[in-house]
Amino acid sequence: MPPAALTVPARADILKAMEKADRRSFVKYAGNPVLGGSLGTCFDVAVSGEPGRLRMDFSWRPRRALATVFSADGIRWNEPAVTLAANPGSGWEDEVNRNCVLKTGGKYRMWYTGQARDRSCIGYAESTDGLHFERLAEPVLVPEEPFEKDSVMNPCVLYENGIYRMWYAAGETYEPNVIAYAQSADGIRWQKSPFNPIFGSEPRHPFEKDRVGGCQVVKTAEGYLMFYIGYEDIDTACVCLARSADGISGWQRYEGNPLLAPDAGAWDADSCYKPSVVWDEAGGRWLLWYNGRKGRDELIGFAFREGCQFFDTET
Repeated sequence: MPPAALTVPARADILKAMEKADRRSFVKYAGNPVLGGSLGTCFDVAVSGEPGRLRMDFSWRPRRALATVFSADGIRWNEPAVTLAANPGSGWEDEVNRNCVLKTGGKYRMWYTGQARDRSCIGYAESTDGLHFERLAEPVLVPEEPFEKDSVMNPCVLYENGIYRMWYAAGETYEPNVIAYAQSADGIRWQKSPFNPIFGSEPRHPFEKDRVGGCQVVKTAEGYLMFYIGYEDIDTACVCLARSADGISGWQRYEGNPLLAPDAGAWDADSCYKPSVVWDEAGGRWLLWYNGRKGRDELIGFAFREGCQFFDTET
């Protein structure tokens, strides 16, 4: 069974590129970047499908806020709307960033990262229209375990069988070190897994030997696929993939990693960060967005891959 179906209008330039591509590889869109430029630094996206359009939630650094944009094809996006601004008076969210949005029970639910005083926590907010969010006063997840050091951030939340399941990054504040897991009945009170951290760096692979971070988890016939950031060092990152039968244990890395890597001299010459994917049912392809960095500039790029399956054999 593939992931939830989504139909995105095909573009001739993408279809032509797919004809020439290796079926195992993601192809970067020739017109990248697709968001940023005059908006300034945009990073750590979370893309989801709504009726007739795609929604992208992202971190908007110049505005010290979270924002959303919409698109029919994943390339041309409308003007951003701020969904949640920083709240310095709270004491724990001088900056807000790295969020995800999930609609359940007629409400849009947002989990986001609040940062202050070299510490990161995860907060929660709700909305009825998906644009205007009201936050809870306190964070719903804070660093308290030794492996979490000063930060919990980059929440990715799925809702399955009445349970909210969160994968989050933890460790240092500048860039996290590992990926952990928690679950909740209401999305507010969370129980962290006793098996944490559930995923860490792999010294055998140079492109992720230093640390791992910001992930998106998707449930498919192949199990739970985790698209994540692998760090060669603190300043050099790429996009990678692993799978697990239950989303917690037994992670198997994709032999085709990294899925995306920096291109010398390009807008993403230094790092490819935080992937977000959707499955385009009609096109039979994965669509992937990420933030690329060159120097201090971070913008949003787009890539695509034909075919749903990644792994050749079942676990």
